[in-house]
Amino acid sequence: MSVNVDRRVVAPGSDDYVERAWTLKERIKRGEGVLKQRRNFFTDAYRRSTVHCYLEDERLIGFAAVRRDGYVLFLAVAPEHRGNGIGKRLIARVAEENRTVTCHARTSNENALRFYEHLGFEITRRIDNYYEDGGDAYYLKLRTEGGLADRISELMRR
Repeated sequence: MSVNVDRRVVAPGSDDYVERAWTLKERIKRGEGVLKQRRNFFTDAYRRSTVHCYLEDERLIGFAAVRRDGYVLFLAVAPEHRGNGIGKRLIARVAEENRTVTCHARTSNENALRFYEHLGFEITRRIDNYYEDGGDAYYLKLRTEGGLADRISELMRR
């Protein structure tokens, strides 16, 4: 990972980085068969969200689009940057700003499920036919035992 990694926050209503985020999402979709949202849905949800971005030399390498209630709509990290703590830092930023952090993940997305469980998310329920293509989802919630400040510190140590 380059030493020129910057963090940016895109406020709701802004299109900043939306094209780069779409391109990254589509690259992950082609390679892994996840993040299958249609463009109109994606761009509308992106614009309504606070988006935490990591850029390396101005290239988007990871982002999390989050509703004001702490629900993570999209989390994406470029495959070549996984394992470097980008996803963990994105979730930690979300946790700093929200009382609760929740998301959905495909039941078939083992990488995402391992990642979320490693960070302390727990599956609270399964939802059949959640996705437009008929895919099932788990609803996950970040555990907050010991207080959220402790949880964030723990996330960053992992």
